Amino acid sequence: MKHVPTATDEPLWREIAYGDPVAVMRRFVGQRDLTFLDSAVQQGELGRYSYIAADPFETFTLAEVESGEAALARLDRRLARWKLSPVNGLPPFQGGFAGYIAYEFARLLEPQIKARTPPPDIPPVTLHAYDTIIAFDHHARRCWIISTGFPETGQQERIACAERRIAEIEALCLARAPDLAGDNLIEGWRSNFTRSDYEAAVKRTIDYILAGDIFQANISQRFSAAMPASFDPLAFYLALRAYNPATFGAWLDYGAVRIASSSPERLISFDGALAEARPIKGTRRRDPDPRVDAMLKAELLASRKDRAENVMIVDLLRNDLSRVAEPGSVQVPVLCGLETYASVHHLTSVVTGRLANGRTRGDLIAACFPGGSITGAPKIRAQEIIAEIENVPRNRTVLFHKGNAHFQGGGGITAKSSPPDEYEETLAKVNRIAQSFERLQTELFLPLPSR
Repeated sequence: MKHVPTATDEPLWREIAYGDPVAVMRRFVGQRDLTFLDSAVQQGELGRYSYIAADPFETFTLAEVESGEAALARLDRRLARWKLSPVNGLPPFQGGFAGYIAYEFARLLEPQIKARTPPPDIPPVTLHAYDTIIAFDHHARRCWIISTGFPETGQQERIACAERRIAEIEALCLARAPDLAGDNLIEGWRSNFTRSDYEAAVKRTIDYILAGDIFQANISQRFSAAMPASFDPLAFYLALRAYNPATFGAWLDYGAVRIASSSPERLISFDGALAEARPIKGTRRRDPDPRVDAMLKAELLASRKDRAENVMIVDLLRNDLSRVAEPGSVQVPVLCGLETYASVHHLTSVVTGRLANGRTRGDLIAACFPGGSITGAPKIRAQEIIAEIENVPRNRTVLFHKGNAHFQGGGGITAKSSPPDEYEETLAKVNRIAQSFERLQTELFLPLPSR
């Protein structure tokens, strides 16, 4: 089935057979700047859609000398230039920008943070403009190739370009997938903390809380190792997806930078009017024994410490959204709701607000980035303390860059935190990542040399 737009501002689309998005994605390995937005598990409307895109016609990045506000204003202009009216009934992403905004982008939003935080080792922002995407609706079990026809802007030229690109992508969907190139074996993992050092960092954070600097901060440890030549990061992502299926997964292969993500948390969504944040705070591990698992779930729901931690981040996000939302429109439809995933139970809240007239997507990013659940409250001071204690770039979830692999796990520290328990929580959060690296065990985590 093929759609030719009747208006001048719609993308073209062609429906194709629904199938396994991973199998389709593997046929695009080797294509330039491959993006796979992957919903490996669905929870209601969460995780309903998956998307594949490659070969962008434009890339948005920024220089370290550019302010965050200037960069986001420039992004708003690019979004306005490459904009079409969406086709009703199709998945919401119908072509446009996709990529990553690294944690270190916050350095360009707040001048007082920049001088205190380590410089990034990957570009802070990389967003690719994709004219053609493959969109999967897992509820309806349907799949489409959608093309805007950009960068052509004349009606006939754009339609011709979109038709050509749809045909190219459909042919690739039928091609043979390349074999995986290597294995999953990485050895010699090291953390930037020993256990005792991390527990001391928690105590130091509690001192800051008791001194009145902050209410809470998320302190993480970073695990790093060199990749052998035989290692295939995509094989790792497929293992991670199998061990830890999540609503918001991603595989980004941008050549020098490759990122694997499997997360239950979405920082912000925006449908053109309503913004929604879903902060997660409060975690318990899963247990194979149903009785123990139920006990851990009940313990989390009853925990005053975890609930207080979640409520603090909800208040922070209410404040963030209020900076750009219509007065009185910020609501909390879910407070400390329980969500269960492959390896953990989480407390998740939902905060919504309607974007005020004159405010843009760039304004929304500036107001909410980075998320309060990975920083703390107050956010700016928490980020300064995080930088002081961690002293390494955070970047993204699992990063493959310059021959090294990195991943990070942390937890929110409050005045009532127990340093040993907080250390164990960081390991619980990265457990499925660790299992996805063959032979990776917590006993192998060794401290890096003194900083």
